[in-house]
Amino acid sequence: MDLRWDILAGYGPLFAEGVITTIELTLVAIVAGLALGIAFGLISSSVNAPPPRSLAWAWALKVLRGITTAYVTFFRGTPLFVQILLVHFALMPALIHPDSGWLLSGDAARTLRQEHGAFFSGCLALSLNAGAYISEIFRAGIQSIHLGQTQAGYSLGLTHAQSMRYVILPQAFRRMVPALVNEGITLIKDSSLVSAIGLAELALAARTVAGAYSRYWEPYLAISAIYLVLTLVLSTLAKRLETPAYQRGR
Repeated sequence: MDLRWDILAGYGPLFAEGVITTIELTLVAIVAGLALGIAFGLISSSVNAPPPRSLAWAWALKVLRGITTAYVTFFRGTPLFVQILLVHFALMPALIHPDSGWLLSGDAARTLRQEHGAFFSGCLALSLNAGAYISEIFRAGIQSIHLGQTQAGYSLGLTHAQSMRYVILPQAFRRMVPALVNEGITLIKDSSLVSAIGLAELALAARTVAGAYSRYWEPYLAISAIYLVLTLVLSTLAKRLETPAYQRGR
């Protein structure tokens, strides 16, 4: 097999732009997904909380849990590729449209769609998908802490929110780190699907080279190595957050 690595030389800026876009997509998705995951995870785990004194608040929690269940079921049960297409071709035109955008309209909407439409669509789709998985990670992490610790917090006069903040979440987060790292690694790799809507990230850069030279080994091996480096760096950094060996099992 004769590999011609020289064909990649002229596409260095395109690959560099692809790396930057991939990192930006992943960072936005992780941050937004964490925010969504924490919120929905706390709502899901509230089923074990003391019942609210207010009947209205009790019904509101039931409705929120129902919304959370529907959200998590949809985004975990459908392909991410389909979600990206739905967000880009169905949701974003409804939210940002020159004539009838719900959030933004006029010339600003036209400019945003033309210059950054694919990036926003990719970020939104990846964030919503990550939020569904991270919410389950948080729910499982919270439920992994013995119920007696929450009850001990109540006996000390802490509210449910205070018990979560000061007792449960600090312990649960350490247990969530491996699963959260896996989700981050998955996001790095899944960002390649956003090339389907024309975003200039790594997969699109490789496809451009392959189309120009009708050669596939070189560009796809190159982005495979880049993805591998990105995931290894994330794994190495995350190991510093994991629970030390002498504390595991406590």
